[in-house]
Amino acid sequence: MQEFRIVQYSKEYFHEWNNFILNAKNSTFLFNRNFMEYHQDRFQDFSLLIFKENKLNAVLPANKVGSTVISHQGLSYGGLVFNSALKFNVVIKIFTQILYYLKTEGIDKFQLKILPSIYSKLPNDELLYLMFLVQAKLIKREALSVLNLKQRIKISNNRLEGYKRGIKYGLEIKEDDSLEAFWNTILVPNLKEKHKASPVHSLEEINQLKIKFPDNIKQYNVYYNEKIVAGTTLFITENTVRTQYISGNSENNKLGSIDFMFVNIIEKFKNKYFLDLGASNTNNGKQINTGLQYWKEGLGARTVAQDFYEIETKNHKLLKQVMI
Repeated sequence: MQEFRIVQYSKEYFHEWNNFILNAKNSTFLFNRNFMEYHQDRFQDFSLLIFKENKLNAVLPANKVGSTVISHQGLSYGGLVFNSALKFNVVIKIFTQILYYLKTEGIDKFQLKILPSIYSKLPNDELLYLMFLVQAKLIKREALSVLNLKQRIKISNNRLEGYKRGIKYGLEIKEDDSLEAFWNTILVPNLKEKHKASPVHSLEEINQLKIKFPDNIKQYNVYYNEKIVAGTTLFITENTVRTQYISGNSENNKLGSIDFMFVNIIEKFKNKYFLDLGASNTNNGKQINTGLQYWKEGLGARTVAQDFYEIETKNHKLLKQVMI
């Protein structure tokens, strides 16, 4: 008899899922269904809820591609989200049963996107240890540039010079309720010109998310003579501020607008623990953009790794006799 009951997510579990996310040890607002479902038309959802009797113990934000289940591809990070009371032996049982469940559902492989440590409220490396036990294949590793806001490294002279240029030119930084000016004037044109790309979120999508999560999504813009010259969209969690988008216009080098903005952002969020400036990786994590990395490290960022694993679901058998 199986100790846990696993069910695929459906709308009837909407409130139960969200209430669980509020109190889990390794969750952020990205796992709230109101966030996950803004792009539900792009993914075949395969999220799971794991119950013991009638109590929800864990959830897995995920989607399905063919015979593979993946930590939800629409999210920056993922993994298995736990009740904070769960001990390691229970986590092993839950993960074993998830792999077995996936196998019986015709799923051969499970790709797991590990939650970086800076987003967890409590120690959260159970899954990393389990990756070793189930002989998971490391398929990608990204290098996030992160500032420890409680133990800061001195900002480099280059970045401080940019900040001082901003002061010299009379730049102003403001929190804006509207994202339209940044999106249409700065971000979209820059991505199109430099990378022939578009933001992950459309303006309509990010506006809707900001309405649903007003305390978690903030927009800061820099103005020169009342004209927007740079901005950043921040995703704010309990411990960490993440830069979802950063962009400045062609006058950035002259005005020092992005340096000015981030010296102010660092001070603004000094009561948080971390500022995540994101990855500077290309080529599936195997190369790093030197210029981006140099700029981030100049602000005092250092590296936190984020791992991506692939597990063969048949390897649930390898977890049978772990606890002795």
